[in-house]
Amino acid sequence: MAPPPTLPRQRLRYTRILDVSAGFARKGLDSVVLSEVAAKADVPLGTLYRYFPSATQLMLALYRKQLAELHAANVPAAPGASAASASVAGSPAAATSAAGTPGAAAARAKKSPARTAKPPAGSAGGDVPAHALGGVVMEIFHMRLMQPAVEQCLNRAVYTKDTDTTKLLREIDSTAEKAVTAVSGDAAISRVLLLTVTGLVQSVRCRRLSLFEAEEDLKKACFLLTCTRRPA
Repeated sequence: MAPPPTLPRQRLRYTRILDVSAGFARKGLDSVVLSEVAAKADVPLGTLYRYFPSATQLMLALYRKQLAELHAANVPAAPGASAASASVAGSPAAATSAAGTPGAAAARAKKSPARTAKPPAGSAGGDVPAHALGGVVMEIFHMRLMQPAVEQCLNRAVYTKDTDTTKLLREIDSTAEKAVTAVSGDAAISRVLLLTVTGLVQSVRCRRLSLFEAEEDLKKACFLLTCTRRPA
């Protein structure tokens, strides 16, 4: 698998392939046919194969891109950045919509990312708002839940030494943790929440939980992890 290109024209093709693949991600992995992706992206099939030799690598690269955009959207704006730019870039829903995730789920997550109940009497609230953390984690939850092909790749792929797929998986794990830690400020909290997302996605897919129940559980997890955190 070739690394992402650096030349502008090649970057445009690479990005177009990933943008088109987002539509295929909403189906099962067996429905991701590389020749169809190439045709829809208007690129030669050989070009697609050079960057993504398999459907699994294509779906994992798409998810890596979506997580990178989510991370970028939650990193503090550089000094001198305009307020309007910060507002647009700071929206998790905007980031994932650009990456091709379903707009309805993103809008729902943005509208009600985490209902924050009053902290229990005597508890010390953390310095991270539960609703801000919930917005990011809910975005990742919906990415995985509403992109079955991506979720299948994450479940089936395993770490094997010196393979492109393992490299993608490591980058995904690292980028997801960075995206949540940018808001939580605590890598351990981020890892716990990401593991929670994995369990909830599987529970919804197996119909052990409804989507509503899973969303409420995720909001509560964000609240509990932030309200019990003590300032350093």
